[in-house]
Amino acid sequence: MRGPLFYSKILLFGEYGIIKDSKGLSIPYNFYNGALKIDAHHTIATKKSNEALSRFATYLKTLQEEQPKLVSFDMDRLEEDVANGLYFDSSIPQGYGVGSSGALVAAVYDRYAYDKITVLENLTRDKLLRLKAIFGAMESFFHGKSSGLDPLNSYLSLPILINSQDDLEPAGIPSQTEEGKGAVFLLDSGSTGETAPMVQIFMENMKQEGFRNMLKNQFVKHTDACVEDFLQGDVKSLFGNIKQLSKVVLDNFKPMIPKEFHKLWKRGIDTNAYYLKLCGSGGGGYMLGFTQDINKAREALKDYRLEVVYNF
Repeated sequence: MRGPLFYSKILLFGEYGIIKDSKGLSIPYNFYNGALKIDAHHTIATKKSNEALSRFATYLKTLQEEQPKLVSFDMDRLEEDVANGLYFDSSIPQGYGVGSSGALVAAVYDRYAYDKITVLENLTRDKLLRLKAIFGAMESFFHGKSSGLDPLNSYLSLPILINSQDDLEPAGIPSQTEEGKGAVFLLDSGSTGETAPMVQIFMENMKQEGFRNMLKNQFVKHTDACVEDFLQGDVKSLFGNIKQLSKVVLDNFKPMIPKEFHKLWKRGIDTNAYYLKLCGSGGGGYMLGFTQDINKAREALKDYRLEVVYNF
């Protein structure tokens, strides 16, 4: 048995901001994916995933008892499959901000949920919000508190525009230009990041008025502008806003940027060869880079691994 593939995601814009109702734009990233499979031999390679799914199944049982109106699962089938060696076969790196738990949540919902909302039906805003609520409750098992966006993106495999926490829509993004020099890329920090402690730091900072003002007047403002520019294909304005956003993050989100990347981050802003921003909660994993000339960026970052995810 092997289930359908679910892809990783990249939140191009909106990390942290969407907690405070900034806009956000999330796109599926097909380079990484995962699928549910059964390993009847219970080999060492699949044991860890199988044990995690066993704990997840227990959590889902409690969830449907506590919130019967939200979601219910074919628990008999899920528990039987877990006993038979169910695991999530995934190439998605964990702790890298590209949605490893999101793809797993989407796969489990797809296979075991009763009355599931399918990708093929007319996705009204209410259906999207319902899915997001279900996925948020499911993914909380992994992160403590989840918006449900990662699994939603993975499940639908569509770009999603977040207008605010309760206003989502599938988004049409400009089609890529193969020969374009501009690019969005992932920069590998070489270490994993934990989501929960980073979100905790953010929430602590939110208690300070100065930080809240910065978030509203600078971070959210530039994030919203980036989303608008990207959707409209206004590259010139986009890079102006990304530069501002990159500066704001360097000045105010230092704990989320691995120390050894502070200089590299600033160098991008100073030389305009590339601009870096957080990919997910930060603290490690990938950083997201934007450049108007990918060859220039590659040269400037020649000691690092870049993966291009989108060409302008």
